[in-house]
Amino acid sequence: MNLYPFEKTIANPDCTLAEAIENIDIGGPSMLRSAAKNHKFVTVVTQADQFDKVIKEMEKHDGAVSQELRSDFARIAFSLTASYDAAISKYLNNRAGVEYPERVSVAIKKEAVLRYGENPHQTGAFYKLPDSGETSVSSGTLLEGGIEISFNNLMDTNAAFELVKEFPEPAAVVVKHLNPCGCAVDDDICVAYRKAYEGDVVSAFGSIIALNRNVNVELAQTIMESYSRFGKALGAGGFFAEVIIAPAFDQDAVEIIRTLKAWGSRVRLIETGPIDRANIDSSEFDVRCIVGGMLLQKRNLVGWEPDALTYPTKARPTKKQLDDLRIAWLAGKHTKSNTIVLVKNRKVIGVGAGQMNRVESGLIAFKRAGDETKDSVMASDAFFPFPDNVDNAAKAGIVAIAQPGGSKKDPIVIEAADKHGIAMVFTGKRHFKH
Repeated sequence: MNLYPFEKTIANPDCTLAEAIENIDIGGPSMLRSAAKNHKFVTVVTQADQFDKVIKEMEKHDGAVSQELRSDFARIAFSLTASYDAAISKYLNNRAGVEYPERVSVAIKKEAVLRYGENPHQTGAFYKLPDSGETSVSSGTLLEGGIEISFNNLMDTNAAFELVKEFPEPAAVVVKHLNPCGCAVDDDICVAYRKAYEGDVVSAFGSIIALNRNVNVELAQTIMESYSRFGKALGAGGFFAEVIIAPAFDQDAVEIIRTLKAWGSRVRLIETGPIDRANIDSSEFDVRCIVGGMLLQKRNLVGWEPDALTYPTKARPTKKQLDDLRIAWLAGKHTKSNTIVLVKNRKVIGVGAGQMNRVESGLIAFKRAGDETKDSVMASDAFFPFPDNVDNAAKAGIVAIAQPGGSKKDPIVIEAADKHGIAMVFTGKRHFKH
C-alpha cells in the first residue's frame, strides 16, 4: 500500500500548511495498522520488494503465506506507520516553533548493518534521517572498490566533513579518533591537502581525509605523493587512509587512487555532491545517549563571527593573524574539549585535545608544533580561568590568541597578554565539545 507522499510534499520549500495537511494520509495508516494487528489471518504488504517473497511463499505453500512471514511483514508495517506519524509530528512541531516537544519520535531508516560497532564485540548499524536535505556523510554515496565501511569510519568521516564544510575557500582536513590532526586552507586545494597532511604525518596514518573541492587527477596524485614521501618513513608498510570524502571524484582520479596497493583493498571513497552552505538543517537535534535516556540540544552552528569580536589587549592582531585565528577557532570547535589549537600560515600545526585541564592541552599543542610554534596563533575553545596558558603561550612564541572571554579573571589574563605583547581577541562564544 502506498501512503500519501507527506515527506515528499514537505520537502518542497514552497509547501504550504494546507498542502501538507492535505497529504496526511488517514485511511491508509489505519488500514495498515488493522491488517498488521490481524496478521494471524492477513498478509500486509507495504513495500515493493516484498512481492517476490509473497509469491515464493504462495508457490511453496499452495497459495498460502506462512505465519512467520505474516508476522515479519506486520512488524515492518507498524514501523512504517510509526515513521509516518513521526514525520508529521516533527513537521507540526517545527511549524509551531516548539523546540523541545513533550514527546520526540524519530523516523530513521536503516541504510546498512555494519561489521561491528565501536569495538568488535559490539554490533552496529547505520540509520539515516529520510527528510534531511543537508550535504553530509549521510547523504553521500559510497563508491565501489573499497572494503565495507565501519562504525568508527562513519563517526570519524562525519567529524572531518563537518569541519571542512566550515570553509568557503579550498580546505582539507585530516581526522583521527574524532579530532583533527591536520587542517589547512589555501587558494589551491592541492596545497591545502599537502599542508593538512604534513601537520601531523604520524597521526595521519589510517586517518580520514575530507576535502571541500572535487578530487581531480592532480589532487589524487598529490595524495599519492604523501604516500611516497612520508609513508615509507613510518616503517608501517606505507601510508593509508580509511576514507576520503569529497564533493566529487573524477573517474581518472579514482583509478589513480585504486592503483596504490597499500590502499586498493581498503580506502573508501565517499562522494557527497556540491556543498551548499546555505542548506543547513538548524531544526535537526544533536543527540547524545546516556543510559536510560537521551540528551537533546540544538546543533552548534556558530562559526567565526568577525563582527562579534572584541579586542581587549593593547596589541591588535594583523589581518594575517586574524585569518589564522579564524582557522584555529573553527578547528577548535570540532575538537574534543578541553582543546588548544595552534595555526601558522593557514595550517594547523598543533592540537591539544580532550584533556582534563586546559594547561595540559596547551602543552601538548606546543609539543606537537615544535619549532613551528614561534609566531603562530592559538585558539582555546573556552575562556582562560588563569593567566597560566597565556604565560606558556608567550614562552612558546605565540603572537595572538582567540578565546571566548567571560572569566572572572579576564583582567589578569588580559594583563598577562599585554605584558608579553600578545594580541588577544574575545569571540564571545564557547565551543565545548564532549
